[in-house]
Amino acid sequence: MPVSLIDAVPRGADADAAYAGFVDWAADRGLVLYPAQDEAVIEIVSGAHVILSTPTGTGKSLVAIAAHAASLAAGVRSYYTAPIKALVSEKFFALVEIFGAENVGMVTGDSSVNPDAPIVCCTAEILANRALRRGADADVGQVVMDEFHYYGDPDRGWAWQVPLLTLTAAQFVLMSATLGDVTAIADDLERRTGRAVARVTGVERPVPLHFSYERRPVHDVVSRLLDDGEAPVYIVHFSQAAALERAQALSSMRVASREQRDAIADAIGGFRFTTGFGKTLSRLVRAGIGVHHAGMLPRYRRLVETLAQRGLLKVICGTDTLGVGINVPIRTVMITALSKFDGTRMRQLSAREFHQVAGRAGRAGFDTHGNVVVMAPEWEIENAVALAKAGDDPAKRKKIVRKKAPTGVVNWGEGSFERLVEASPEPLEPQLQLTAAMLINVIARGGDVFADVRSLVFDNHEPRARRYELARRALAIFRTLVVAGIVEVDRTRSPAGIRLTVDLQPDFALNQPLSPFALAAIALLDPEEHTNLGESRELRSDAPESSEVREDLRTSRAVTAGTGHYALDVVSVIEATLDDPRAILSQQEYRARGEAVGAMKRDGIEYDERMELLEEITYPKPLEELLAQSYEVFAQSQPWVRDFELSPKSVVRDMFERALSFSEFVSFYQLARSEGLVLRYLSDAYRAIRQTVPTEAQTESLRDLVAWLGELVRQVDSSLVDEWEALINPTDDPEAPVVPPAPPSVLDNRRAFGVLVRNELFRRVQLAALQDDDALVDLDPDVDWPEALDRYYDDHDEILTGGPARSAALVSIDEADAAASGHWTIEQTIDDPAGDHDWRIRGVVDLAASEEAGTAVVRITEVVRL
Repeated sequence: MPVSLIDAVPRGADADAAYAGFVDWAADRGLVLYPAQDEAVIEIVSGAHVILSTPTGTGKSLVAIAAHAASLAAGVRSYYTAPIKALVSEKFFALVEIFGAENVGMVTGDSSVNPDAPIVCCTAEILANRALRRGADADVGQVVMDEFHYYGDPDRGWAWQVPLLTLTAAQFVLMSATLGDVTAIADDLERRTGRAVARVTGVERPVPLHFSYERRPVHDVVSRLLDDGEAPVYIVHFSQAAALERAQALSSMRVASREQRDAIADAIGGFRFTTGFGKTLSRLVRAGIGVHHAGMLPRYRRLVETLAQRGLLKVICGTDTLGVGINVPIRTVMITALSKFDGTRMRQLSAREFHQVAGRAGRAGFDTHGNVVVMAPEWEIENAVALAKAGDDPAKRKKIVRKKAPTGVVNWGEGSFERLVEASPEPLEPQLQLTAAMLINVIARGGDVFADVRSLVFDNHEPRARRYELARRALAIFRTLVVAGIVEVDRTRSPAGIRLTVDLQPDFALNQPLSPFALAAIALLDPEEHTNLGESRELRSDAPESSEVREDLRTSRAVTAGTGHYALDVVSVIEATLDDPRAILSQQEYRARGEAVGAMKRDGIEYDERMELLEEITYPKPLEELLAQSYEVFAQSQPWVRDFELSPKSVVRDMFERALSFSEFVSFYQLARSEGLVLRYLSDAYRAIRQTVPTEAQTESLRDLVAWLGELVRQVDSSLVDEWEALINPTDDPEAPVVPPAPPSVLDNRRAFGVLVRNELFRRVQLAALQDDDALVDLDPDVDWPEALDRYYDDHDEILTGGPARSAALVSIDEADAAASGHWTIEQTIDDPAGDHDWRIRGVVDLAASEEAGTAVVRITEVVRL
């Protein structure tokens, strides 16, 4: 049995012993270090900084493992940073397998696992904020920065620069396949820390790349690649929609043989394809075609990765997220365009972007070469096809009307392709920013604050003019902090003493930065259950004294009324502090405008007026005005909060109020391509509510809602739980099924399941209030809903759907006969304007079917008047 790495490189091992131990450990696993790897490992164990700029496939991950082993041997804490949570999570599980769960932790801002471990995997922002807070005294002995080219990212590059500026006692290992010229960074790092900097660059790929430019249709090129044994083929697109469309188009060709399709079916087994997109993916992967992009549910992405790793998928259609270190083995990368939309404009790919994606082709140890195929623009391909059909006939060739690039389109051609192939990645441009939260973290460090801030804004990697901009920004922020009373200056000391007047939470600016505002706003809401009756709500007079802005907020009466449902108002406060899920909000706005147009047409409003009115229609923003007012008051005494935008929205609340399941919400807003985004948002909301709302502010209704949300997330995708289970019960079987274990029975969480049952009943109430006979009959074909509603409306003018209408007090659940019958008996009282409560919706819950479906399966049996 191979020796473990911890035994091979024990604590206290000197440089020679650490190097020899690591090389022996690698050899036990059949790994022989490339010269570049060997050089990097020698420099690391010798204590030097290392900048590892070698092509993809040259084993940078193995160098990172050596660095972590050296840090354990030296008894110092090592941080591994990456730009995206998915890569942090992937690396975390990989390192746990090598070093053991007790030695590896993970912090991503919304989750924390074993954070005091000697090896910590985290996003770059986590480390940057800790560096600002602790400076050179931070408990950071080593930093391994993966995908270091993010240093040049305009929005996030500051997080890659700050540790280099402040963690002067740490050893750095900076890794990327596309760094470009790093002379300035290396020279500054050596000057700042006194350590030598070893640059390992210019290495030949162990698996050479073959580049080609294609003017044939994609189908033809893919067919040739498959025939020539150049699969797996990863087809790169620059939008999720294009990736899925390509996969569906390719499904018409024979990608996998009968034997290969049978092998895929055996590997998939009983995998749960429960969503609309999942059913499409099921059909595609069974044909040997995968789809891979950030909008997918994690378990779907992991399924595609696992099938690809086993060599079962011949073609994968995805986006350029492939270039951020995701572990999908491929021989051929096909790039469908050399232009992309970067969030602001369409432009050609940079050399860095091109080589980052192209470098994924070819697997060391498996392939003798990798292929990079770049497709010509569609109009160029169509021209080439037309010329090929014309052959050598001059008359036919003369008749061809050659197509040109559409007006305004960013074009590319073979010349662009050749330039990118030969080009080196552009030099990294520094992108340091300064926010109030960053400045507060520096002040919280104590000591000579003025010197620390001066060093941050003047002794950095920025050009001279940019440093003066940062200095002016620092002064402006500092003045607002002093005026607000957050910072106090003692001018009797020399130099002047600068300190915070408030206690800063340990993870300030690491998690949800608007959480303090959310706490202050929630403290002013009245949790009394009578607010469910829809009464206007006054500010609480007993808000906790710990809320520093309590008096100001109450004086401004910024939160004077809500919607009549405390639990949902709390959710709205939390949702306003979360990042905007743009795809969801766009679809909500699109649907809202569509419904508004229909209503305006029915009202006879003219076109021009309709168009003007539509400009005011947006996605739902509960408590928008009230939250904006309270935010302004809060910001007067906590000015750092202005670094972060408050953004009222309704995703969790909308789903709950409409009584929709995850699949129904995705279908309702046509979000099949963004299921992963929806799930991530719901997961973030669940964690934020759990972490932010104090126990004393939680009511039974809020606990019910939180339980419902947590169970919903778990039933949709429990892949993170699955990975933890795999750590506890590991398997070495390479042929183990790719099917993740099913989530726990939905019946196990009684509180959450009760909410699901009530939601199914309330869905009928809402449809009945709209008199939507067709939808009700679709749900309950055995019930004569039209006749029942006719009789109800003979008695009452309307069906109420406000806060009290969905109260748990109007629902009866009888579990007495469940063991014998396998059913619960349920009854929903309809809330009528007169308060007679004389109409009931009765039915049963099929427990076995609910367990199978992962949600409440309700069958209505009758609608009756008492």
